[in-house]
Amino acid sequence: MAMKRRVFLVTAAAGLAGAARAQGEHVPDAIKKLRPMTGGIQPISGVERQARIEKARLLMQENQLGAIVLEGGASMFYFTGTRRTPDDRLFALVLPAQGEPTWIVPAITAQTLQGADIRAYVSGSDDPYGVLAGALRDWGAGSGRVGIEERVRFAVFDSLRHAAPSIEFVSADPVTVGCRAIKSPAELALMQRANDITIEAYRAAFETLHEGMTQAELLGNISAAYRALGAPGAAMVSFGKYTAFPHGSIEEQRLKEGDLVLVDDGCAVEGYQSDITRTRIFGKATQRQKDVWSLERQAQDAAMAAARPGATCESVDAAARKVITGAGFGPGYQVPGLPHRTGHGIGLDGHEWTYLVKGNKTKLEPGMCFSDEPTIAIYGEFGVRLEDCMYITENGARMFSKQSPAIDQPFG
Repeated sequence: MAMKRRVFLVTAAAGLAGAARAQGEHVPDAIKKLRPMTGGIQPISGVERQARIEKARLLMQENQLGAIVLEGGASMFYFTGTRRTPDDRLFALVLPAQGEPTWIVPAITAQTLQGADIRAYVSGSDDPYGVLAGALRDWGAGSGRVGIEERVRFAVFDSLRHAAPSIEFVSADPVTVGCRAIKSPAELALMQRANDITIEAYRAAFETLHEGMTQAELLGNISAAYRALGAPGAAMVSFGKYTAFPHGSIEEQRLKEGDLVLVDDGCAVEGYQSDITRTRIFGKATQRQKDVWSLERQAQDAAMAAARPGATCESVDAAARKVITGAGFGPGYQVPGLPHRTGHGIGLDGHEWTYLVKGNKTKLEPGMCFSDEPTIAIYGEFGVRLEDCMYITENGARMFSKQSPAIDQPFG
């Protein structure tokens, strides 16, 4: 599952150092009061990770795959608990339909792993792709079909297909998405904690709003709140007319009376993500702001009501969009209106399959998790986005966080 994190998370993180310098050593009182919320967290057990591998094997058999190949990223962590950032040395995992998971790693890192089949190579003298191809042959996939996980870099795939020309390489999505899209109770518990922490970070940071504040200052306060709560996170912050841009703006903004404040961010607990957006008024709202905010909330409610087992992803998007276009916005994805999908999958990646968007006929199943974030963007004026993440149960969708009840009450 590709990590489709929004660009603002990168630019926001880059601005944190400047925001911290601007504040010096000052920590607002609202943030000083915060205490870590990470006590009692239960990591994913080894038993559950083994069950994931067994499910992957069944899916490989159903899709006629002899194995799948993974590099560092969310899927490798999902199956093994190993975190790895890809670099110039091949560090790969083969999950065969039959046989032991096999690591192909540089000899200098082999001692960091535990497993029955670790195949180390010496960088600069051995051919790592020959070692990888040999592992695939040993597990019976040398002349069949092998799935390539979507995080595998093209250079790795290209080298592997030349090392193993008899193998047909296809997407591993039927296996990785088939496993990761349905969250277990343990995964839901970790996501719940991440959402709880995000709400508390917002509460504290919103207490620091003041006339003339820059978005960098508020961003720094949110970051400080996350650190105090024990789960570092990222943020996008927009004021006034800039709230209409779904992914914010790098233009410096200073908060003034009557501005809408939009904050979109999340944190991770044991790798599992939260993603919450709050749009609130600073000062007194106009009737126009109240009306658009209320319409946005109705669209969010409509999506949640439509998100039931058996419903298609596109029907959830259509339910939210109908509310917005029915009020005269749009049509379709046109602005003023809702210019993007209603929601995305979420789990170990902030954005992962599958998506609540037109054309996606995937049916919802219990255990699937999504953001619910229709937006009303009015360029040159303001925008409103309310985002809470939901998980599908046998009886419909449930939110991880309480929805905003009013434009001046960001927390339920």
